[in-house]
Amino acid sequence: MRAYVVERFAERLVTEERPAIQPTGTEVVLEVEGCGVCHTDLHLWDGYYELGGGKRLQLADRGIRPPLVLGHEVLGRLVRKGPDAPIDDSAIGRSFIIYPWLGCGKCEDCMLGRENLCAWPNSIGVARAGGYADECLVPHSDYLVDATGIEPNLAATYACSGLTAYSALRKVAIDHDDLLLIVGLGGVGYSGLLIAQALGFRRIVVADIDPRKRDLARGVEGVTVLDPQSEADRAVLAEMGPVAGAVDFVGVTSTAEFAIGSLRKGGIAVIVGLFGGDITLPLVPLVQRSTTVRGSYVGTLDELRELVALAQTGRLAALPVETVPFDDVNDALDRLRGGGVAGRLVLSNSTDAS
Repeated sequence: MRAYVVERFAERLVTEERPAIQPTGTEVVLEVEGCGVCHTDLHLWDGYYELGGGKRLQLADRGIRPPLVLGHEVLGRLVRKGPDAPIDDSAIGRSFIIYPWLGCGKCEDCMLGRENLCAWPNSIGVARAGGYADECLVPHSDYLVDATGIEPNLAATYACSGLTAYSALRKVAIDHDDLLLIVGLGGVGYSGLLIAQALGFRRIVVADIDPRKRDLARGVEGVTVLDPQSEADRAVLAEMGPVAGAVDFVGVTSTAEFAIGSLRKGGIAVIVGLFGGDITLPLVPLVQRSTTVRGSYVGTLDELRELVALAQTGRLAALPVETVPFDDVNDALDRLRGGGVAGRLVLSNSTDAS
């Protein structure tokens, strides 16, 4: 099988021929049909995260070193299963979304279904081989989520882009008639906009500095779109009333400060993006205004199942998806880094990927 491999941080991915994967125990093997290209892949490719103040979190210090097979937004067709995999033989040939955010499987967080918060992460496409390949090994069939009724390439994006947005919005404990601010309209942020509407939020403002992304959001009915750098647009936001909840899907200093600074008393800001930076919060106003600032990292297996069920109702509008051939993986990563993607890029093994 082919695998597209990071042999050295910050160098182009190379194609390798590897033996077909033979599952044992509870393992299952999926033939990859589509795999989303995520900003996390860029961080993994580079080998670090920006922490602000000139500091970096080096992935090698966390035990993540090349060779790496990236790709955590995977939809695949089940082709082989180990003898102890508790999934019926009739599932062979069916398509599933892979839940990638695996933990150690033994700690309290894992036992409570919070594997994404495990202190010993074992995530697919991060700590273990992912979906930038013809096949993907999954340690247990419980991590497969039935994608019946969802367009395949769109379904792949739910494993991260959709799940991350869904989990963050679930943490915004406000009434659906309160004002919700979404900052950043990349693949995850645009997913957040569509999911917020499907969840019933009725007053949504979205902010992005990129006019192309703002134009895309203007096609969504009932949403106010603004440029956070525009004084006039900031005045529009102020006139609409204080923000009850804000989700920052970018995660740089300026976007976090904008999200937090827009909140009413008792408001909540959820920081999701990993572009990097730092913030300083004066403690007295934080207390006096009862402001909540929290992070949200991907989501749980149960939340992915909830999101897929929501999509299967037909209430969740489709994220714009562009498919590209796997052989163009380096160009896809370059495009994502350059900001030239509306919605999500999905690597596809389909012959009609374009």
